[in-house]
Amino acid sequence: MSAVPPAVLPAGLTTRPLVPTDARAVYELMAAQELADIGEVVIEEADIVSDWARPSFDLTASALGVLDGDRLVGYVEVSGRDRGDAAVHPDVRGRGLGTWLAHRMQDLARGQGSTVIGMPVPAGSPGDRLLEELGYRVRWTSWVLQLPEGRTVPARDLPDGYVVRAAAEDEHRACWTVVEDAFLEWSDRERQSFEDFAAGVMLRPGFAPWQLRVVVDPAGEVVAVAIVFLGEAAAYVDRLATRRDQRGRGLAQALLVDSFAVAREHGATRSELSTDSRTGALGLYEKVGMEVTSTWVNRAVDL
Repeated sequence: MSAVPPAVLPAGLTTRPLVPTDARAVYELMAAQELADIGEVVIEEADIVSDWARPSFDLTASALGVLDGDRLVGYVEVSGRDRGDAAVHPDVRGRGLGTWLAHRMQDLARGQGSTVIGMPVPAGSPGDRLLEELGYRVRWTSWVLQLPEGRTVPARDLPDGYVVRAAAEDEHRACWTVVEDAFLEWSDRERQSFEDFAAGVMLRPGFAPWQLRVVVDPAGEVVAVAIVFLGEAAAYVDRLATRRDQRGRGLAQALLVDSFAVAREHGATRSELSTDSRTGALGLYEKVGMEVTSTWVNRAVDL
């Protein structure tokens, strides 16, 4: 049963389904919330645009906006079997909108046949405290890490015959396979389709071929992958994966060195990535000189 009590939309606010052109308004809403909660903006408009462009995602059926007049002040969406997201503009906090959105997220998830729904929130933030009060449990903790300006990841030589470079177009499916195989070892979800992967990577606004980095073995097979996104002066390694039988050879560290170096060549002044407690990789990133800049928890509730 839901832990969320019945909730009423605060007076004066209205709702409507979202459409693709709302991506900018949702970005601005989420950015305002992040700035208030963690002191920086980590979301990018391209994150939302590419996420909504996935063929498996039905925006009209899966998301809802809350407006004060013509201004978007809240939003909620459900994507995938157990993944949700929501935001409340700091200007309208304290009116019960967050509770209403949590209730609505559960309704949307039930409508898609989900038995659990969760979302990431900054640890200790108003959203974190609200979800805890509503009975949401912590499923895992995640961290955003940054390589301080002027610092580099220690170089790691590749084994003989291995090469790090940008992926060729005919290697895109191999990249998808390596990434999905690696992430499904610890992530309890369905396998992402290649088409959804493409929407979030190769078809993402601003994507350039150099952003998909690979290590190939002496036979020319893709054995490790890094996906690098470039925001305003910051490079973000969105995913880093090594094929199981190729681990322990320094491929991931070599890819980090390569990814951050290439991003600097394209204007990045700082480099970031995130990891969570399911992977056990936090210590690795701290060991190579990265520092935690924010901590998040994924809170979920059974439906």
